[in-house]
Amino acid sequence: MNELLIFLGPPGAGKGTQAKKLCSDRSLTQLSTGDMLRSHVKRGTELGVEAKKIMDRGELVSDDIIVGMVRDELSNASDGGARFLFDGFPRTTAQAEALDNLLASMNTGLDAVLLLEVNEEEVIQRLLKRAELEGRSDDNEETIRNRMSVYKSQTAPLIEYYDNKGLLKRVDGQGTIDDVYARLSGHFA
Repeated sequence: MNELLIFLGPPGAGKGTQAKKLCSDRSLTQLSTGDMLRSHVKRGTELGVEAKKIMDRGELVSDDIIVGMVRDELSNASDGGARFLFDGFPRTTAQAEALDNLLASMNTGLDAVLLLEVNEEEVIQRLLKRAELEGRSDDNEETIRNRMSVYKSQTAPLIEYYDNKGLLKRVDGQGTIDDVYARLSGHFA
């Protein structure tokens, strides 16, 4: 049985925390583009070699390479079907369209896009607290606000994109981890 989900939300919304719980409860594999890139580079795959050249130049890896890695992951899914939660992908409408084309070529599609909604000031406070707890000097208020700006310009348009397709499920991402997870789980009852 296939189950393909996407997590959307601003940085600091709790996607990683909620994804771990959801993947455990629903027997999903969390697909992170960062993890896929590192794995392909480490294994020296054709896509990994190409990605490493680009990353070594300090450039962003192209959508074609990322989509190729996603294709590999989906193609290698067990006979029981593809059961994945996309985390950090797609980030742009172009990537979403490429994913749609890939899934159509595989005669499958997305089941839902889960949007964790958290107001900007709450996100900033969460990320500043995380930076303090984890000693992350890269998470200062200026950097966080810049990440929010990038999210709004590049990723937020996916909200309308998936809402228009009838796939978007909005989840209030404020409150305790368990409260948020209860609301998230309610979409699968």
